[in-house]
Amino acid sequence: MKGIEIKPDIYWTGAIDWAVRDFHGYVTPSGTTYNNYLIIDKEPTLIDTVKYDFTEVGIENINSIIKLSKIKNIVINHIENDHMGALGRIMELAPEAAIYTTAKGKQGMDRFFDTSKWKINTVKTGEVLTIGKYTLTFIESPMLHWPDSMMTYIKEAGLLISQDAFGQHCASTARFDDEFIEQNSLSELEDSTVDYYANILMPFGKLIKAKITEIQKLGLSIDMIAPDHGIIWRKHPQKAIDMYLDMASGKTNKKITIIYDTMWHSTEVMTHPIMLGIRDEGIDCKVIKLRATPMSVAIKEFWKSRACLVGSPTLNNEVFPSVAEFITHLRGLRPKDRITGAFGSFGWGGGAIKWLYEEFKKMKLETIEPGIGVQYRPSTEDMDRCYQFGRDFAKEVVKYHSNYE
Repeated sequence: MKGIEIKPDIYWTGAIDWAVRDFHGYVTPSGTTYNNYLIIDKEPTLIDTVKYDFTEVGIENINSIIKLSKIKNIVINHIENDHMGALGRIMELAPEAAIYTTAKGKQGMDRFFDTSKWKINTVKTGEVLTIGKYTLTFIESPMLHWPDSMMTYIKEAGLLISQDAFGQHCASTARFDDEFIEQNSLSELEDSTVDYYANILMPFGKLIKAKITEIQKLGLSIDMIAPDHGIIWRKHPQKAIDMYLDMASGKTNKKITIIYDTMWHSTEVMTHPIMLGIRDEGIDCKVIKLRATPMSVAIKEFWKSRACLVGSPTLNNEVFPSVAEFITHLRGLRPKDRITGAFGSFGWGGGAIKWLYEEFKKMKLETIEPGIGVQYRPSTEDMDRCYQFGRDFAKEVVKYHSNYE
């Protein structure tokens, strides 16, 4: 493989992982990339590395541009294994290279490697490294999404190397957004960006807004955003920023997603009339069965909708296990500005709906109550009630949604 020039004398030297389908529990049906960037200047500089499994691919890409031993500086924006995994091997080949990372980055680095012989420099927001014609400005971004995280801005190139922000998990022969859109579509790129945000960055909305505001106040001119995963924003960098500002502000579509699981199909049968009731109020609706859908897809669809109805049968006076797993994932992502409700079937005691509303309230989500429960198999009258429940829920969502616009 060869590196790909993204700006004059700045190259992508990462790796494409076509096969990965599980990224620490996050399903990646389109694979991913591990992006890093090589700057050829008076002091050749590498920004980030690749996942350990792709070490030799990364080294080959670097060597296609310059002999790796000539690298003078290595910037580590993030110490997670998919970005720093190859660092030990690279330091064997470039032992004199100076490393630049945050103080938290160094603490983590010391846990992964024997760093006693490495020249590690800790940096803070606003500090610069001049490597020749290019100047690197470091911008700390703690908890986006680890405490060590930072971004690197290259003033003369108008290039923001954004670490995990603005990325996507998608393997592609396209390196740039305009190439990807030509090969696929803009909507697919947008969906991949939302998917990544929902499953990884959802908890950090306030921090994201604050960081983008900070970058804007620094007066940085950004005409390209190069993340550590997925597609480089060459044609539409402002679109990436606008999408993140919208998502961080809780903006979404006036849409309802039904997320459920079922034991003897009674809860499943309920979803159809509920969906019809929602539709007949003019609201878009999507139905997701948990055991037939990757968890990360369910999370993404939750995030893309203003409201969500969660359905569960009662099992042992509790919620169904797959629904409990979904709620556990959701709780960890700390969603905001979403409206919720619950429905489900039961035999002799209906604990699932109560459990769900208690969880929604713990997450401080808006709730529309009461939910609707059906004993055993839904009757014709129950189906009518479910339809009306869908209509009533949709009407309330319309009222709530106007508060967020």
